[in-house]
Amino acid sequence: MTIPAITDATFQAEVLEAATPVLLKLWAPWCGPCRAMSPVVDEIAAEYAGEIAVRAVEVDGNPGIAERLAMRSIPLLVLFRDGREVGRAAGLQSKTRICAFLDGHLDPAG
Repeated sequence: MTIPAITDATFQAEVLEAATPVLLKLWAPWCGPCRAMSPVVDEIAAEYAGEIAVRAVEVDGNPGIAERLAMRSIPLLVLFRDGREVGRAAGLQSKTRICAFLDGHLDPAG
């Protein structure tokens, strides 16, 4: 699955104004952990289709988003719901950890 790319120009409409929660992956092509985590995020996108939208930001080409989110390291996953950040996970994450992160933030009681 190819995850749609977000740019500085599309961030507002595709993330902050999205009707569904958005998991945003911040990455760079030179980042080894980013490349290692990419297939896992692709699997997550397929498994959570219809529940969340998964999008990616290449940070070198879109410094506005990285600055706006006060990004300190990559890979970085940031979950948005109703236009606001509800959680983030930095560094290389396993599928199990990403699913637990999502489930904890998507559960209406959580």
